[in-house]
Amino acid sequence: MLRRTVTASVIGTIAEYYDFFIYGTASALVFNTVFFPQVDPLVGTLAAFSTYAVGFVARPLGAIFWGWLGDRVGRKRTLVFTLLLTGIGTFAVGLMPTYDDIGIWAAVVLVVVRLLQGFGVGGEQGGAVLLTAEASPPERRGFVTSFVQLGSPAAYLVPTALFAVLEAQLTEEQFLSWGWRVPFLLSAVVVVIGLYIRLRVPESAAFRAVKERRPAKSPLATLVSENRAEVVGGTLAKFVEAAIFPFYTIFLVTYAASQGVRSGIVLDAVIIAILAELILIPVIGRLTDRVGRRPVFLGAAALNLVLVVPAFLAVRTGDVVLITLLLIAGLALGHGGTYAPQASYFPELFPSSARYSGVSIVWQFGAMIASGPFTVVATALLVAGHGAFIGPAVYVAALVLVSILALLRMPETAPGRLEGREYADWTAGRTNVRYLHKERT
Repeated sequence: MLRRTVTASVIGTIAEYYDFFIYGTASALVFNTVFFPQVDPLVGTLAAFSTYAVGFVARPLGAIFWGWLGDRVGRKRTLVFTLLLTGIGTFAVGLMPTYDDIGIWAAVVLVVVRLLQGFGVGGEQGGAVLLTAEASPPERRGFVTSFVQLGSPAAYLVPTALFAVLEAQLTEEQFLSWGWRVPFLLSAVVVVIGLYIRLRVPESAAFRAVKERRPAKSPLATLVSENRAEVVGGTLAKFVEAAIFPFYTIFLVTYAASQGVRSGIVLDAVIIAILAELILIPVIGRLTDRVGRRPVFLGAAALNLVLVVPAFLAVRTGDVVLITLLLIAGLALGHGGTYAPQASYFPELFPSSARYSGVSIVWQFGAMIASGPFTVVATALLVAGHGAFIGPAVYVAALVLVSILALLRMPETAPGRLEGREYADWTAGRTNVRYLHKERT
């Protein structure tokens, strides 16, 4: 049953991030042409990234709504709805008319679809990791939940490979006419598989226990009165992971093109680095069970800060080996080290009566602030600096530094580091003594 729960969560995560990465890749490669053909190519890319960012605006609203539903009605039912809404939105993009068909209204429709899609995604990832976390043995929670995080890098590889094959096999006219639609339409396959598995997963035992107790407070009231520090700290801690993934996988491709470096070199290096991350994420998850969530998270965040400037310098050289090695360090270790701990760390911060809401709000508000506008702001800074990387580099470093400062004030939550205790009560809907790690010292 645990394997089935993990599989259902991974499939849901793949569906969510398939949308995330397919849209980001399409924004960089084709949307500037099919939706914004009347402007300069770099400005068109900026406009395409803007519609990409719009989806993040609706995510926090989705986090609040789906989080409340997940804490009141159930984790399983909520995740079925979010998977459907996310998948339908991705499929709809593949059917959309372009600028040549209906003019500027094509971009308007695209924005509306992205808003609906973002609303659905708002409750998907938080619920997926939560469902697995609540089904996992406490002493192995970091390891088990880290498998859910494989959905993100796995989802990146699929659309990247699809776009690479389509670009290689089709003429430019065919690709711009209909080829770019294929990856969006294929999302239906992922959604059908995900629904089949998710409908066969039982409801969380932790939620059933909360439902029997019928807590008087609403989930949001619990978070406001008892968990403000965890909500704020978790949201800020999310910045580093939310910013560096689009930095390495999307923005550096744009930067390479602006420097006259073939973007395919960076894309190939990213694929290799993602494969390495797929191997390392469970290893990192297991490490968090042994040494704690916070030290691993904090160490990886510091590594990302160190790698910001070298990443730009490596891309400028156009050296395949150097770019590949740096991206392996940045993605497999830097991103993997911040991403793997989140699946257990964020759920452990909150009591079960408000856990779905807490995880979703932290996840989506952090993503909205740090990841949503990232490609737009970074590209705008690149344009303003006439191709110089100093502006985007300072921007990335600032987001990473915010997370480092937040993590320095955050508690440890791994039961293995708290003498077997939970930081927040796992079933009764109330929070234990805050910052238990301080008791031990």
